[in-house]
Amino acid sequence: MRRNRLVRYGTATAVLALLVAGCGSSSSGGNNATPKPKAADNVFNAGTTGIRNVSAKKGGTLNFIADGDCDYWDPARTYYGFCWDMQRLFSRGLMAYAAAPGDAGLNVVPDLATAQGSSPDGKNWTYHLKSGIKFEDGSPVTSKNIKYGIERVFAQSVINGGPTYVITFLCPGPINNSGGCDAYKGPYADTDPNHLGLSTIDTPDDNTIVFHLNKVVGDWNYIMALPASTPVPIAYDQSPKGGAHYTDHPYSTGPYKFDTYTAGKSLTLVRNPMWSSGNDPFRKALPDKIVFTVDANDDDIDQRIFTNIADVNIAGTGVQPTAQTKILTNPTLKARADNPVTGATRYLAIESKVAPFDNVHCRRAVQYAVSKVDWQTARGGPIGGGQVATSMLNPTVKGYTQFDAYPDNNGNGDVAKAKQELAACGKPNGFTTHLASQNSGKGTRVATAVQAALKRVGINAIIDLGNAATYYSQFIGAPAVNRSKGRGLMVAGWGADWPTGYGFFSSLIDGRKILPQGNSNYSETNDPKINQMIDQAVATTDANKAGQIWGEVDKQLMTVDATLVPMTWDKALVINSQNVTNAYILSSLLGIYDFQALGHV
Repeated sequence: MRRNRLVRYGTATAVLALLVAGCGSSSSGGNNATPKPKAADNVFNAGTTGIRNVSAKKGGTLNFIADGDCDYWDPARTYYGFCWDMQRLFSRGLMAYAAAPGDAGLNVVPDLATAQGSSPDGKNWTYHLKSGIKFEDGSPVTSKNIKYGIERVFAQSVINGGPTYVITFLCPGPINNSGGCDAYKGPYADTDPNHLGLSTIDTPDDNTIVFHLNKVVGDWNYIMALPASTPVPIAYDQSPKGGAHYTDHPYSTGPYKFDTYTAGKSLTLVRNPMWSSGNDPFRKALPDKIVFTVDANDDDIDQRIFTNIADVNIAGTGVQPTAQTKILTNPTLKARADNPVTGATRYLAIESKVAPFDNVHCRRAVQYAVSKVDWQTARGGPIGGGQVATSMLNPTVKGYTQFDAYPDNNGNGDVAKAKQELAACGKPNGFTTHLASQNSGKGTRVATAVQAALKRVGINAIIDLGNAATYYSQFIGAPAVNRSKGRGLMVAGWGADWPTGYGFFSSLIDGRKILPQGNSNYSETNDPKINQMIDQAVATTDANKAGQIWGEVDKQLMTVDATLVPMTWDKALVINSQNVTNAYILSSLLGIYDFQALGHV
């Protein structure tokens, strides 16, 4: 996920099987299958399997910090992992990930719904809503608000940047070449007087919603755990404060609501008096206030947490090298730290529409030329930077198959092979291209490492740095802009939107989902064979058989297309202040702490 999720290897089969079994059941959502989380001592890595500093104390202010703002606060538009985690504080969807450390946090449980969605055929899914749910202004939440919220995703000219799975599976007609739905353009162009004209969603009463999918989808409960299933007040969104501006103040259904927000600088959340713990299955709502501040200086962020000025770096990408050394050599600091596997693959996207990368041999030259070890070092070594990668699917995703299409001297690169590929693509002396990366400490270091490695074979990479908050959604999210600026290479990171191969690969390499804005297929990969295998896998309800197909997709991508260069399978060294209670890693959200559970001493 630029931005997203993970699954512990070996648990995906069980989790997916639970969902497939739900096609014909009225399961309670697996609450009774979630083990009671254990308390954790204050020792290194305690938050990866247990809960650090267990406390039920309410009150105080938690100070969150990161080197960039959320891409969007609008639940239909956000695609950053830590922003999905922040949504748990103020928005509620039909489903949500369980509030528990370890593998238990991979289970989806009912949130607004009374139980997991049920379906007799995998295509028609029914959910019933809990009673008494209200927006922050006291107005009731109904099934129509959820339908409307999902309809907004169809308005890609206004509401873009987030996942588009609901368009894929709920469009009442064919998907067009831009990944949109010509048969329905969203509620802003809706001729229905109530702006509820999407025919594939029924709301027979205020507490029932029925989805009529255009194909069998065993993962639908996972898709309903994405932020896009958050209800939206129709009149408010149809006002000048809604639409593209809804991100400035999304209406709360959770325990906190927006108080003040200055884009790119700060956000203050305060208690939402209309929220009730009585109909919320897991949210703790311990602090009175949460203040999030943007600080572009990553070293300063680390120091602020060391000295308890800030409490949590919510980006979850890990500390800088200087701070890493301090933590690993200082027992007091180390006891406050965790080193989770994030489930993300860090990679280099090669824009196949930017010359000379329209030639596969030029793309393969990059595969051999890069130094994955230098990238790993730039991100913090084996502890902070992760493991050298040989495939896009990583060992935490069902479908991972061990192979190495480009043996490169244990991750250091193979200069001779790279030069052979350059000769084969008609560029024996190399060429010049642009390399995009985030304007942050790690982003700059990684780009510099890639630049140096490519220079060894004559490829001159000019570095373009983009703001961390808008890097994916705007800086590299518009293919036409990348082409016009000659951005042949883009630094990126991705984890599964939910823990299956489809949740990992769909937005990343499906050629039918290349969007003009908010695009995630940065390489513009459009291989008919891959597209066909994606369709085959998503309709396969046997998790093991689907996993085999995803493994073949990975091999096709690496060997035939060569449009993505896997660099590292991610890990992060993270630390909290001494003020934080109830800290544990939420496995479903890129190995980031579960923000809704945190308290203040």
